[in-house]
Parts: sequence; C-alpha cells; structure tokens
Amino acid sequence: MITTLQIPDEAITGRGYATPEVLVSTAWLAEHITDPNLRLLECDEDVLLFDFGHIPGAQKIDWHMDLNDPVMRDYVSREQFEALLRRLGISDDTLVVFYGDKNNWWAAYAFWVFHLFGFRNTRLLDGGRLKWEQEGRALVSERTAYASSAFVASERDDARIRAFLPDVLAHSRAHGQLVDVRSPMEYTGEKLHMPEYPQEGAMRGGHVPGARSVPWARAANADGTFKSADELRAIYETEQALSPGQPTITYCRIGERSSHTWFALTYLLGYRDVKNYDGSWTEYGNAVRTPIVTGSTPTAS
Repeated sequence: MITTLQIPDEAITGRGYATPEVLVSTAWLAEHITDPNLRLLECDEDVLLFDFGHIPGAQKIDWHMDLNDPVMRDYVSREQFEALLRRLGISDDTLVVFYGDKNNWWAAYAFWVFHLFGFRNTRLLDGGRLKWEQEGRALVSERTAYASSAFVASERDDARIRAFLPDVLAHSRAHGQLVDVRSPMEYTGEKLHMPEYPQEGAMRGGHVPGARSVPWARAANADGTFKSADELRAIYETEQALSPGQPTITYCRIGERSSHTWFALTYLLGYRDVKNYDGSWTEYGNAVRTPIVTGSTPTAS
C-alpha cells in the first residue's frame, strides 16, 4: 500500500488545479525518491540524454523502442506493455513518476500511453529534467535495476482518450473544439515542422478547419513548470473561448506536444472529454482529400 506517497505536495496544491495530485515538485521527489513503491521514469526526445546523467533511481523509457510498434504506426500491444512494466519492476500499486527534457514533452506522452492501458497511478515531475538541473540537484550515470514484477496489463483502450482521423474530420465538421498546439508557422502552413527542425513529415502545411492555435509551451513557465489554473484558464477559456464541458481534441505533428496540452486540459483544468490525436499533422497533412486551412492568423475562432 502507498502511504507517504499519497501526502499532497504543498508546492502544487495552491495553484488551483482540478487534480493537483497528478503533479509533484522537485522538492517532493527529492524527499520521496527512495520510497520502494515509487518508480521514476525518464522519457526524452533525445534518447541518448539519459546515459549522460539522470535523476538517481530513474529508469529509461525510450519512446521509439518501448512505446511504439516497430512496424505499424501504433502503440505496443498489451503483451508488450505488460513485459515493459514487469521489466521496470512496476506493479499495480506502484506510483510511477515521469519526467524528461523539453519541458516534459515526451514524459507527458509516456504518461498518456500508460493511461491508454488503464494504468493511472501516475504523476509528472513539474518542470521535468530542466528544473531538477537548474536547482543543482544530483544527476548520476549509474543505472538502477529493480526486481521484475508480476504485473498483468489490461487491453489498450483507444476509445476514451485517443482520436483517429475519422474522429477529427467529424469533429471539425461539427465545429467541435480542436486545439492545434504547434508553432504559429506550422499552424499557418509556413512550416511543416518547428522552425529549428528539419522541414519534413507532411506533404502540405496548414491546420484542421476550426482549430484554435495554442502553442503547447504557453502552458509552461520559463523553468518548465505548469502555469497556475487561473493563468491556464486565461489562455484556453478567456482568450480561446474553450468550454470545459465540450469534447476537445488536441493535435500537433506526431502527438507528443499535444499530450502535454491534453494533460493540462484534462488534469489541471478538469476538462471532462479530451482526446489526443496522435496521428496529428504527419497523418492529416498527408491524407488524400482532407480539408486544410492555410495562412490564417492564429486567433480564437
């Protein structure tokens, strides 16, 4: 049974979040890092970063190899997910804390994939790797291994929090809430990827008709921590006119940035029905006869 790990993190609870327990601060992690019921997982865009130093006790999640099917563009099977958690020493009552680089892009993505399999005893480290490093906290190169668990995975549930291309098309036609979390130049179609990255992955640029432009990083402070609930509501609701009670779909280029926004809307603001379209622009921008808007100013619709 988890005991001290259930104590609320006072550094998080005062920010007005709908579900504050999904975040833990660096101070909380430092205090609980040796708890035997905690597993710390690092998931980075740069899959080599872990080997150059990581938080003590952390294990590596490679988003290429551990979460994605090697052939089909899909996630691992139930059997593969079960084997992964057994290897990491994770059981049903284990508290899993994710963190990573890029203000937790890929940590939020791993968090979302775990939830596809119904594993919800999960947290994000607020500020991720960046904040831990900025505070001068220890990084080690030694790898930690845990005894294998007997975890039994549930079947993946793609209906609850995942959107597919037909869902997005229907949602757009119905004028549903769509949030494009890419950079403004990706939204307008000037770029196919973020400006500092190779321009690849889609045949056409632009955005899904009706999508609001809210770059994912607007939800974060300079140190990678999430903004308060009031600040997030000012962005998503006052500025962009989103309603917490309406179904919402988030998307980016391949689903990782939109996982971060999915997390913010679902757990920090309490939106009841948010799905992440992981096919995102690499699918939508390549699909035949999908309607696309280009050159629009990224403002609220």
